[in-house]
Amino acid sequence: MTTALAPAPGLAIGPIRLDAPVVLAPMAGITNTAFRRLCREYGAGLYVSEMITSRALVERTPESMRLIGHHESETTRSVQLYGVDPTTVEAAVRLLRDEDRADHIDLNFGCPVPKVTRKGGGAALPWKIDLFREIVERAVTAAGPLPLTVKMRKGIDADHLTYLEAGRIAEGAGVAAVALHARTAADFYSGSADWSAITALKQTVTEVPVLGNGDIWSADDAARMMAQTGCDGVVVGRGCLGRPWLFGDLAAALGGAPTTPVDATLGFVARAFRRHAQLLAEFFDDDAAPAGQGSGGENRACRDIRKHVAWYFKGYAVGGELRAALARVSSLAELDDLLGQLDPDQPYPGADAEGQRGRAGSPKSPLLPERWLESRSTDRGTRADLAEAESSVSGG
Repeated sequence: MTTALAPAPGLAIGPIRLDAPVVLAPMAGITNTAFRRLCREYGAGLYVSEMITSRALVERTPESMRLIGHHESETTRSVQLYGVDPTTVEAAVRLLRDEDRADHIDLNFGCPVPKVTRKGGGAALPWKIDLFREIVERAVTAAGPLPLTVKMRKGIDADHLTYLEAGRIAEGAGVAAVALHARTAADFYSGSADWSAITALKQTVTEVPVLGNGDIWSADDAARMMAQTGCDGVVVGRGCLGRPWLFGDLAAALGGAPTTPVDATLGFVARAFRRHAQLLAEFFDDDAAPAGQGSGGENRACRDIRKHVAWYFKGYAVGGELRAALARVSSLAELDDLLGQLDPDQPYPGADAEGQRGRAGSPKSPLLPERWLESRSTDRGTRADLAEAESSVSGG
């Protein structure tokens, strides 16, 4: 699965010591407890929750409280928060600290999706220097002994870059690490990540670790990014979709040791897929079940696992009818029957299973609050609008 590479040192994020310098990127609808547990079974690293909206957490909405939950096996509990109002973000961080619900907190300043940027959040927010500084400083103070990190993009577009200034501000505020997805919001996930920006950030931020993100599809890519940019670790997102064992490859390549041998036969993939479904059933097991459809957890798990079919079986000779049936599965028993039709000895297909996963999309003009780009600072009216824009919706 990967070539022999020189081992890299571990990574320290505040008091947290990682055997391998690898972080699972938050992905909405993906990095729930089930997927985090599965990735952890294959390798070492820091596994971050889905993005949680700060106001939803402060208001203790049922879904936000579910998403910050961690299984007892998750010994380093990592939660990512999103928000645009400093008071609300501070309150959310304080809740996580005071109620002992996290060991690490990450702030999202990199999300490019319109529902976030149009409220001034995600990748749009660092453009407002005063707002960015206030959020990070207040969050670091509220976190107390908990390490707090930030994840960001290069900026809004090529004409409105923010990452170097934001990196300096975050470092000065006392964050434990800075992560950069080397694309702008306008890039979305299209094209190739600009790893030279990671190099520039590493040369700018010198007192805390700098992590690189973007176009890591294999352990070789991760090692190459670290060697090329000098970054201290990597953040892996779409590259692990349908491939949780990538963390075993990464651990082996970057200094740790995989906990599960990776042979990537079709049988190996099928077992990982089945394990994912089972962990999802446990995650959703408090749901009420529709009549005649088994447990609520199993029902929701089967609906959720359907979106992973194409990712898990990319490149393998799995017939169209069987793929379609897997994408309609409604029970774990049915899933077992379908997986039993696969040839477990089918070997890893090589290049056909490698490369990009997930939708890349195309460049697009980010949606921003009215007149957002006219000034690098916020006035009283803008602050009021941002506080109102805080949404009670988790994820994103």
